[in-house]
Amino acid sequence: MNTQKMEKDYLLHKWLNNEATPEELEQLKTDPEYASYIQISNATSAFELPQMDSEPNFKAISNKIKPVHQLHKPNIFSVVWKVAAIFAVLLAGYYYTTTLDTSVKTDIAQTETFSLPDTSEVILNAGSKITYNKKNWAKSRELSLDGEAYFKVTKGNKFSVKTVEGTVSVLGTQFNVFVRDGFFAVACYEGLVSVTYNDTILKVPAGSKIQIENGKLMMNETAEDPSPDWLAAESSFENAPLSIVVKEIERQYPVKVTLENVDFEKRFTGSFTHKKLDLALKAICEPLQLQYKIDKNGAVHIDAKNSK
Repeated sequence: MNTQKMEKDYLLHKWLNNEATPEELEQLKTDPEYASYIQISNATSAFELPQMDSEPNFKAISNKIKPVHQLHKPNIFSVVWKVAAIFAVLLAGYYYTTTLDTSVKTDIAQTETFSLPDTSEVILNAGSKITYNKKNWAKSRELSLDGEAYFKVTKGNKFSVKTVEGTVSVLGTQFNVFVRDGFFAVACYEGLVSVTYNDTILKVPAGSKIQIENGKLMMNETAEDPSPDWLAAESSFENAPLSIVVKEIERQYPVKVTLENVDFEKRFTGSFTHKKLDLALKAICEPLQLQYKIDKNGAVHIDAKNSK
């Protein structure tokens, strides 16, 4: 930068700060660019600097700054309590899962064969459910049944089958239990079973069967077959309410059955197959003077013959 330019800038600086002498001002006026300086000075003279409130600005900035927490050394007692709490949760979870009941359930037209913890064998008929506890099985051979099942019990301490209609107890034997809608039937095929219902205890020896309806003993007679018919895919009934028989059809076949103009007091003695629906319906309807129809949706309608 040359000396003349430096002197000119110096005079301009003094003039802008009102420090120029009259002689320096006269010298500056001789500059051809002096008129531009005057315009710039007049335009900027109206500018105002913003007011800066330092204290509120400092507080706002301080609030946005996250405090730095000092790191603390872990307390040994705190660590021990945390480990103990985790161990307690794991122990509670283990206890809960090992004391849960085990359930076996069958769907429509399905049977299930399985072994209990003592190797006793159970065959569960369609639409049935058994619940028992594995952990306590050695102390108490006890299970709950809803539906029908055939048992081959390993000899040992008392074995009990609990139902809503009563309890069947044995030491080691083979027997069948059917319990549905107030209908309770027990057949013994080997050994001796004890049936408890409504404060009554009944002994059922091998080759015998009993039938209880709504808490009343309706039948106590000989069981001629060596095993339940349903194990051979056939349901058998003796003087059973038609409603019980119809619901068994719905368990062995994926159909819905409706009764129209039918006497609900009708009772059925006989059997039906689990392999062909048409044959099963004939086996039920013909002896009772009923007729049936299977609609296009697969639903079954049973009606009295010659009814309107």
